[in-house]
Amino acid sequence: MKKAVITQVKSTIHRPQNQKRTIQALGLGKINRSKEVELTPQIEGMIRKVSHLITVTEL
Repeated sequence: MKKAVITQVKSTIHRPQNQKRTIQALGLGKINRSKEVELTPQIEGMIRKVSHLITVTEL
């Protein structure tokens, strides 16, 4: 599987609860925190849901 590095670049303050939970599920929560994940269909859906809060770099 392909891997990607996800970095949170914007805050979750004043965001809907489902977006906050998605950020937590991705292993993020603070600005500039990064996490390396495998790109499964489930993870890709989560990335699409909060794409305005994160940046994705494929490895």
